Amino acid sequence: MSSEKFESLEDDLNTILDTLKTKVERQIPNYGGEERKSAVRQAKRNVEEANLILQEMEEQAKLAPIAFRTQMLGKIRNFRRDLDHLSRLANKDSGGQSGSSDNYGFDRGERSASSQRSKLMQGTQSLNRATESIARSHQIAAETDQIGVEIIDELGQQRESLVRTKERLEGTDSNLAKSRKILKTMAIRAISNKMILIVIILIELAILVGLVPPQRRDNGPIDNRVMTDKMILIVIILLELALLAGLAYWKFS
Repeated sequence: MSSEKFESLEDDLNTILDTLKTKVERQIPNYGGEERKSAVRQAKRNVEEANLILQEMEEQAKLAPIAFRTQMLGKIRNFRRDLDHLSRLANKDSGGQSGSSDNYGFDRGERSASSQRSKLMQGTQSLNRATESIARSHQIAAETDQIGVEIIDELGQQRESLVRTKERLEGTDSNLAKSRKILKTMAIRAISNKMILIVIILIELAILVGLVPPQRRDNGPIDNRVMTDKMILIVIILLELALLAGLAYWKFS
């Protein structure tokens, strides 16, 4: 069962019903006089106590989860049927009492004491229910506090994750700034190299123009050795120009 309180009440009720059964089936039919009256009064008290316990068991069943409630209510119906059967037997056995005694041989003093006991038990039950309600409230408060602590922990973890993400973004921004600076430097160097190559090409062209022999007007003899050297220089310069042009095309294309 889901309720320890219900199981405890069930044990108490079984004890009372066993006692009541012994009185109704064995003692009252065989007793006489004051002994019989005393047994009847005790049986009456047992019936009242059993009824109070059944009422408290019904309260516990109402608070139980649905999965256990049906089984609890079934047990209560069985107990109620047994109690009604024993109560009828007690009424039958007490029928021969004298007119000076009313139901179950109670006099007024006994009824007053029984009423006080009933009120006391009802007060005790109310106090028990209030205590259980307070205990449940404390349990709910503790569970709520635990949930709050877990939420705070989770928020703390999320904050740490956001801080780490922010740090990574700042690092990425720094790396991007460095990359832009490197690209800018590379672009400046590329432009500088291109200008140097252009200047070299222009110088080579000037040298080439200077090496081309002017046309002689006097049609005098031309030194073959000098012409050969100049032609070699011209070829070398043309090769250098070709290499520079190829290098410039490969580097800046």
